[in-house]
Amino acid sequence: MIKVEWFYWLCGIFFVLIALQVLNDRTNPKRLGSAAFWGILGLSFGYGTLVVHKQAPSWLLGIAVIGLAVLAGSGFPGKGEERTTTPAERVHLADRFGNKLFLPALVIPVVAAIFGAWLAKVKLGSGQLLLESGSATIIGLGVASILALIVGMVLLKPKSPAVPLHEGRRLLEHIGWAAILPQMLATLGLLFNASGVGKAVGRVTDHLIPKGSLIAAVALYCIGMAIFTIIMGNAFAAFPVMTAAVGWPLLHEQFHGTPAVIFAVGMLAGFCGTLCTPMAANFNLVPAALLEMKDQYGPIKAQIPTAVPLLACNIVIMYVFAF
Repeated sequence: MIKVEWFYWLCGIFFVLIALQVLNDRTNPKRLGSAAFWGILGLSFGYGTLVVHKQAPSWLLGIAVIGLAVLAGSGFPGKGEERTTTPAERVHLADRFGNKLFLPALVIPVVAAIFGAWLAKVKLGSGQLLLESGSATIIGLGVASILALIVGMVLLKPKSPAVPLHEGRRLLEHIGWAAILPQMLATLGLLFNASGVGKAVGRVTDHLIPKGSLIAAVALYCIGMAIFTIIMGNAFAAFPVMTAAVGWPLLHEQFHGTPAVIFAVGMLAGFCGTLCTPMAANFNLVPAALLEMKDQYGPIKAQIPTAVPLLACNIVIMYVFAF
């Protein structure tokens, strides 16, 4: 069986290698704190396996998370000297390869879809699933990323096999601490739900929804997903709160809606909020920085005209197909 934790270990190794690179970069004025940031993050992936298997205490991971937050609040990680191609070299390579440059990127969704839709059902001779149950999509994404790297290396033939690592570090240093924002916000959503925020929101919504009104409940769930996502910056953080408040008790238990449709479309409604918020820094602000846009909120302004009608469409889709 292929296990998802193998790919978590691979991510951890990658971050540890980045930490070692940063530590040896004398041009980075913040190299010690930056190396500590990426090193703690990388070691957490491997240590997490021990926690899951009850072989190590979980409180150390909590300290690691606090450490990452302290480092981020202190201005780490920083940027060193970029080891990459010049603008003239990039123009030359773009002219040389043309649309072939998109091949590595296209490999990822194709392979991930194959794993999620087909290989997730494949069983070995013993009757055991080929892929760890419930993790087929993540495993597919990991395998797809490795294959995309191989395709890119074969296509571009870089002078050194370390080039992908240098480029990965360059992008991480541009993104900075925001690279781990989605995981942190998703965890925040679970904490909110565990602390009873979802139930508290549910009590408030009881006074807002007319009794027996399905369309009002659907609209409140979808709009609430979008609003909480705008506030928290991540639909995965908003999902447990709004699902505990409205999605499960009202739309599923009271109105007997189909859970798969309710929750899938609910996530899409949350993503409409992602398009509109600077809190989704890795999605909206980082691209503006990487593209050196004059207006850092340019992506958000361009996406709002799509997000609003798309949210309305999600309300209609859920109302029609989930009940």
